[in-house]
Parts: sequence; structure tokens; C-alpha cells
Amino acid sequence: MATVENDENTLGKPPNPEPPAVSSPAEPKPLSKNAQKKLLKQKRYEAKKAEKKAQAKELKKQEVERKRKEWQETLTNATEEEKLKLIESRQNLRRERMEKRSEDRERKIERLTQAKETGQNVVVDLEFAHLMSDSEIHSLVQQIMYCYAMNGRSACPCHLWLTGCRGQIDTRLQKLPGFDKWMIEKEDRSYVEVMADQKENLVYLTADSETILDELDPKKIYIVGGLVDRNRFKGITMQKAQEQGIETAKLPIADYLKMSSSQVLTVNQVVEILMKFLETKDWKTSFFAVIPQRKRCESDAEEGSKRELDCEEHRGKEGTDNECGEKYEPPESKKVCIEVPPERS
Repeated sequence: MATVENDENTLGKPPNPEPPAVSSPAEPKPLSKNAQKKLLKQKRYEAKKAEKKAQAKELKKQEVERKRKEWQETLTNATEEEKLKLIESRQNLRRERMEKRSEDRERKIERLTQAKETGQNVVVDLEFAHLMSDSEIHSLVQQIMYCYAMNGRSACPCHLWLTGCRGQIDTRLQKLPGFDKWMIEKEDRSYVEVMADQKENLVYLTADSETILDELDPKKIYIVGGLVDRNRFKGITMQKAQEQGIETAKLPIADYLKMSSSQVLTVNQVVEILMKFLETKDWKTSFFAVIPQRKRCESDAEEGSKRELDCEEHRGKEGTDNECGEKYEPPESKKVCIEVPPERS
């Protein structure tokens, strides 16, 4: 009976509430050995880059101070007449430098103005910004800066376009000094909308295309995907072009050189290759002038070095840039979706 009574009492009372289960925070998934090596390599690279930047800044500061002291000593040891001549000479040199910069700027404006009328149309498609992290968007903005700088220096500049320029990528670009004065087409709409009447001339450059780009057609509008993706979105540009019903093509890199490691080029490298080809009409020269040696196989790297030395020697003799153009290799940027196609059999 006692047992039954206890059971009834138990049934008549609400059960004692149990303390809520406290879920322990999920432990982070340990990185694989390969991922740990990559992370360590990236940290070392960033530390080394920061150290080099600090050293360069300090050396520049020391050089400025050295020149300042040297100038002060020269003035101190000079007579009043010599001092006046030195100051006048320095002012004339400064005036000449300013005049040269002004002339260079005017020539640049003239070239870019002409490019808007007759230059090769090249579009950087910025509609992938929503797929990128803040650091990747920052990298893309840097690459766009290099594109514009190289186009201004080029003997045969392109007519550059930025389409889909809105949201975070537009905000970042607007913060660049002088961006509002850039001689470049800026559109918040897609290139398909902006160039609806020329859709048959649109060509998206993507490594997944089966069409090899043998020549640059002045009537065509070549599109470069502005996507810094660390190779996460393979085939995304090809898929986009197919859905829009526009042509695709890939650079003939595999016909001229073999890549040693990463088979991915940055946006500015692709655009610069197009600029070089407009100058030289030679794909091989264009590839060797732009693609870094570290990305080429050893034999190709040696040939590329020889080409660059020949260009430097010719410039030294003539005193001006020859068709090889000015060597320009900006700091390494992160990967983009423009890939070097595999070598054709």
C-alpha cells in the first residue's frame, strides 16, 4: 500500500523541473595540415610584406633627410652670389618638372579621349561583388586602379568600362582620390543593358570557352569578369555568358607558354595583356611582358627574362620606350575567375 500511495502522490504533483541543458559551444573544426601550411605561409608573406614596406618607408625618409642636409651644407658654404644662383637653378628645375608633368598629363588626356572614339572596348564586369568578402573587394579595387594606370600609360589605350558598379564596390571606388575625374566609363547597370544595341558584339573572356581568341576585333566588346574568388566559383563567367546568350573566348596562352603553378591571372593582368597586344600585335610578346616569371615553367621564364632585357637595352639606346612597352608588375593580387586554359593537345 505504501508503494501505491507514494505513486499516487507522485502522480498528483508536477514533476520537479530539470535544469535546462546548456549546449557547449561547438568546437571549431581543426584545420587540415595542408590548410595550416597555407595559413602559416600567408602569415609569413604578410609579415614579410609589412617589413619590406616599413624598410622602404624608412629608407625614403633617410634619403630625404640626407638630401636636405646636403642642400643646407651647400648653401652654408656658398657666397651670397652663388647662393642666389643655386636657388634660382633649383627653382628652374622644379618648374621644368612641373611643366613636363603637365605635358604628360595633356598627352594622356588626348590619348584617352581618342580611345573613347576609336579604342578597343574592354569591360570589367563588377556584378560579382555580392560573392566577395571585404578583403577580396579591396583586392579588386586595387586591380582596377592598376588597369586605369596602365591604360593611361599605354601607347594604344583601350576604351575602359566599369559596369555593374554599385553597392559596396562603388562605395570603395568613390573613396579613391580623384576617382570622379577618371577618364573611364562608369555604369551601375549591366553591360547587357548598357550595350543592348550591340549585344552581337559582346564577347566574355573565360577560360572555359572553346573559342580561342586569335585576334582582337575592333568592333567587339571584350568583357573581363571582376571576381576575386580564390577559385571558389569555377565556371561562373561561362555560365553567365551562356545564360545571356553572348559569345565567349579565351586567351591563347597555352599556345605560347606553360604555367608552372597557379593558372589564374588577375583582372589587371588580363586587361594589360589586351593592351600589350594592341601595341605589339603579338600574343607571345604580350604574355611574356605581363605574366610574372614565377608563374612560368623554367624554359619559358628564361626566354621571358631575355625578352625583358632586350626591351630594356633597346630603351636605353633609343632613350624612349619601344614596342615592348614599359615593364609594369604591380604587387601580387588575389586570384580571379579568369583562368589560363589547359594546354591543348
